[in-house]
Amino acid sequence: MDRKYDVDKISIKNLLADIEQGRISMPEIQRPFVWDSTKVRDLIDSIFRGFPIGYIITFVDPTLIQKDGTKADGKTSIIDGQQRITALRASILGEEVVNKYYKLVRIKIAYNPFADTDAGENKFETLTPAIEKSPKWIPDISRVLNASRSEVNAIIDEFAKNNPERGKDEIDEKIEDLERLKDQEIGYIRLLSNQLTIDEVADIFERINSKGVPLNQADFTMSKLASDKEIGSSVRKLVDYFSHLAKEPEFYKHIEANDVQFRESGLLGKIAWLKDDRGDIYDPDYSDIIRTSFTYSFKRGKLADLVALLSGRNFEARTYEAQIAQDTILQLKDAVLSFVDRNNYTDFLQIIESTGFIDSKMIGSKNALNYSYVVYLLMKRDNINPSIIKKTVAKWFVMSVLTSRYSSSPESIIDRDVKEIARSGAETYLAKIEDSDLSQQFWDVALVNDFDKASQQHPYLNTFFASQVYFGDTGFLSDVTLRSIRSVKGDIHHTFPYDYLKKNGKSDRYDYNQIANFVYMEKSTNIQIGNKKPSEYMNIVISQVKSGSLDSKHPIGKITDKEQLAINLEQNCIPEGFENLAIEDYDGYLKSRRRLMVAKIEKYYKSL
Repeated sequence: MDRKYDVDKISIKNLLADIEQGRISMPEIQRPFVWDSTKVRDLIDSIFRGFPIGYIITFVDPTLIQKDGTKADGKTSIIDGQQRITALRASILGEEVVNKYYKLVRIKIAYNPFADTDAGENKFETLTPAIEKSPKWIPDISRVLNASRSEVNAIIDEFAKNNPERGKDEIDEKIEDLERLKDQEIGYIRLLSNQLTIDEVADIFERINSKGVPLNQADFTMSKLASDKEIGSSVRKLVDYFSHLAKEPEFYKHIEANDVQFRESGLLGKIAWLKDDRGDIYDPDYSDIIRTSFTYSFKRGKLADLVALLSGRNFEARTYEAQIAQDTILQLKDAVLSFVDRNNYTDFLQIIESTGFIDSKMIGSKNALNYSYVVYLLMKRDNINPSIIKKTVAKWFVMSVLTSRYSSSPESIIDRDVKEIARSGAETYLAKIEDSDLSQQFWDVALVNDFDKASQQHPYLNTFFASQVYFGDTGFLSDVTLRSIRSVKGDIHHTFPYDYLKKNGKSDRYDYNQIANFVYMEKSTNIQIGNKKPSEYMNIVISQVKSGSLDSKHPIGKITDKEQLAINLEQNCIPEGFENLAIEDYDGYLKSRRRLMVAKIEKYYKSL
């Protein structure tokens, strides 16, 4: 049986040297370091005391065929252990790390050679002003671990001067203890690509990883990009920075000030527009950007294929070629630039918002956005008429949300989708999907039956609310549009109050949190309704309509006009006779409202 991986030990000194000399690829330090200094201290203390700190896992690329036909050893990339290695580089080598403000800072670990561990003293601590002033401490272990012999002797002399009760020999012995820290060995696993598929790599990673965290193929991709210092690392930064700025635009100034190389490359200018962006409907993380860009440009849905291509995989010849790896990086760079392009991104979001999905809370799955953006980019690249792009992308997105198209086996589905789009075009392919998945039987029977769900965040309910936003409907018993209620003073509430239902035998969440029992209403209206049954609170509303004014003591809602009330109830899909209903009518009410809600969604979808 061929070995799929090698297990070995490597000294910290040799590991750091291999990274320094490029034998092992380590991503550039551009992401904020997530460990706090205390965790770095604990890592150093564990190594010093000979405790295990977990395996470092690397992936060895296959041998590459160069243009001239010669072979070159594949690169070795780190796929697990980046935080630990960054901590070692920061504390032992004295390298700076990027903090959450995107500023380069030092993490200094101090050493107390004569700490009384029996009395609870620590040999290592994060440097503080008090420790820096204390003669008992060497303030920065990197001063010792990177020093020449003469520099170490000078440190010993200085410590002896500040601690006259200690002899130089015993100080020298303690310093040697510290220096041996770099000779400590840690577990090292090399996964051999010529024996493993990406899925097998992920499986091994998950079994070895102590936290049971699965290997994210996007992380693997980012590591592969980082191993290419010329272009790949800048693509990685472009992805990282865009995803960060999308969530926190104010960090633009920190990137601008601290990453001169990226700024001067011209790539920062490609995403500078994000510093003024405050929308949150689509804040993609690095995985979303990688996945969407790859699917769009390479017409493939499986991210494992990107990892293989970045390794130089020639799928037809079943070989690995350096030129393919380089071409893949260049193609991916162009795809990412299309993703982050201001015109593309903002035009796409305008299409999404035009469907009535106006905030991120209405969209449960990022995949619906990611793959709708793929459709947008493909159609734009093919110079399709903008009005057709808008209609097709809008329908594709709503169809994806409504049917949860990408909730199960999304890679396989989008792989099929993107290939069908390449063959027949997005508009034609969407029509085929509608014929098979959104037939009239779907609207009349399947969706109505499937509406028997209990959730405030179900895609069906969110799609219904989006339809109300799209049509400009007002909230339940309100004169304020749903769009406005969502943005300032509204929430999802029950038409049959849940307290009323629970007190009358409907105490199961599945009963009182039925999709068909939810509406959007102003908070004040919900408070006014309290736990009244529909016949009770609607009687007050009808009285207000008859009198033409709100009830002076216990007003409910804001409607005082008969026609306005009829329109409001219709907009919110409230069945006729609602003003007469009580607990015994609840189940029948749900069935009637489900049909009305589905009919509204059907009308909405077909009008997009």
